[in-house]
Amino acid sequence: MDLIARKQKPSSLEQYTRAAELAAAEVIGAYSTSFGWATKLVGKQIRVHIRNIYALVRVADEIVDGAADEALQGTQPGYTQQALDQLEAETYLAIESGFSTNLVVHAFAHTARLSGIKREIIEPFFTSMRMDIDNREYDQAGFDKYVYGSAEVVGLMCLEVYLMELDLTAHEKAEFVRGARALGAAFQKVNFLRDLAADFQKLGRSYFPGVNVASFNEEEKHRLVVDIQEDLKVSSSVLKKLPKSSRKAVAAAQMFFDELNRKIMATPAETLISERIRVSNGKKLVILIKAWIGVVPS
Repeated sequence: MDLIARKQKPSSLEQYTRAAELAAAEVIGAYSTSFGWATKLVGKQIRVHIRNIYALVRVADEIVDGAADEALQGTQPGYTQQALDQLEAETYLAIESGFSTNLVVHAFAHTARLSGIKREIIEPFFTSMRMDIDNREYDQAGFDKYVYGSAEVVGLMCLEVYLMELDLTAHEKAEFVRGARALGAAFQKVNFLRDLAADFQKLGRSYFPGVNVASFNEEEKHRLVVDIQEDLKVSSSVLKKLPKSSRKAVAAAQMFFDELNRKIMATPAETLISERIRVSNGKKLVILIKAWIGVVPS
């Protein structure tokens, strides 16, 4: 028997799962250059799972904010809600059965089954996505609920992947959870700040409680930036304890958003409500190199 014949042929399910994971990677590659760069710092064995998670997140986001609305142009009221409900139901079914005809859902379910991502941190994500359909303003309770479901639980999903090979005490796991939630919250708040004008003008939303774009000022900006700094500080205290396979990528992501937050602090409030703050590709490259050689935010 020759060498080729002796090689074990993948099962139909294995081959399908590989195709699903390639599809998830294509989704991420089409939408986020920065994310694609950062995932290259993640260990190969877990990189695919992080892409699987974010691909599902991307699809859900397009349902409530992007492609679905553009395709329908208001011709089918209620479709957005139905599409999101269907995606959520299909996700749970795929986790239970191990299969979905939706390649992105199948890839996510494969990751969830392997890493132990439970429904208790998936449901809040879809709840927050539903809040985007109707909500235009948030009080503090609504804001906290939205940030938890839209960002913090995504960090917790990734955390399950990062830690799936470790045997942790309840105290150790709780510490990682605290750091992941803080980092997710910081990411989302930075995105809200850099998209302040666009969210209000295009989508009619104001995420920060009590913040009016028309009267946004330096005092409000400073308060929000300091709050983000506190979240990043909490994350930094835990980041060094992450496994080597994920530490560099998470460090790169944190340094990227810390840089965005610094730029927001240095940008006048009146400019912030008319321009989207960005980090140059050159600066991103510097951040990636620093993370690659082991620099961890303090």
